[in-house]
Amino acid sequence: MVSERTEAFVVEGWLLTDVGGTLNTAVLSTPGMIGMMERTAAMLALEVLDDGRVTVGFEVCVRHVAGAHEGARCTAHAKLNEIVDGRKLRFDVEVREGDRTIGVGTHERRAIAP
Repeated sequence: MVSERTEAFVVEGWLLTDVGGTLNTAVLSTPGMIGMMERTAAMLALEVLDDGRVTVGFEVCVRHVAGAHEGARCTAHAKLNEIVDGRKLRFDVEVREGDRTIGVGTHERRAIAP
């Protein structure tokens, strides 16, 4: 069972950081990148779970490997690899700006009662 979802987003607002003023320009923050990865995985989980359960994230293991400047158009991608015991969902996640990988890793979510 492999299901996938991709969501486009613009690097702006809460997704930005200038690292406390140490950078000359605003860029995609690591927490913002992770937030988009988690959101995409959560929306994919809603499509896959047929019993009305929602999910919460409980593990993130990602690398932020490149920068994306303010205004960049990016995509977050989640691929569901397996569901363990009907409640633990394991994903591969990635954020890209065009052909460039911005972040990559894995994410796990747990299904809970609505």
